[in-house]
Amino acid sequence: MKTTMKTLVLAMALTFILPSRSTAQGMPVYDNTNFISLAKSLVESAKQTSQLLKTVEFLKTQKDNIEKVNNVIRQLNAIKEMASNNQILFNVVRDDLREILNSPYIKPDEVTRISDSFNDIIESSLDSMNFIEQILSSNFLKMTDAERAGILKQKEMESNEMVAEITKKTERYRDIISFRKMQDKVNNRATNY
Repeated sequence: MKTTMKTLVLAMALTFILPSRSTAQGMPVYDNTNFISLAKSLVESAKQTSQLLKTVEFLKTQKDNIEKVNNVIRQLNAIKEMASNNQILFNVVRDDLREILNSPYIKPDEVTRISDSFNDIIESSLDSMNFIEQILSSNFLKMTDAERAGILKQKEMESNEMVAEITKKTERYRDIISFRKMQDKVNNRATNY
């Protein structure tokens, strides 16, 4: 009876100590291997994040470098196009203008007007080239490469317009010469009737 009494007291004590509906599962056990692998994963993630940030910074720098190179290439292409256009202008003046002015179908009072119109185009072309030289040789108004490329592209378009204008004028004067030549043949033809 002593043992049953002790068992009964023990059972009652446990009833008061343990809450109802609880299951005794024992003491929690921590697995150190899971904690260590979690810490290693976090360290590795931090390394990868750091490497990604370095890669992003590197790519930004390379993008900036590529943009600078593209702007320089645009500038060079614009300058090359303008030099080619100037060569065309000078060739037209040297060859075609001489041919037009030496034509017997151009009147003496037209020679000055034709020469002046061609000279205006050539002077405008030379002014553009001087302006471009100033832009390229000095740090003109602290421009960025993109701004400088924009100005050069605008000057290239103006140069293309000058070539188109001088070509149109040359064609117009050739048409005038052809017309006057034909008119002269018609007016001075021999009549056999």
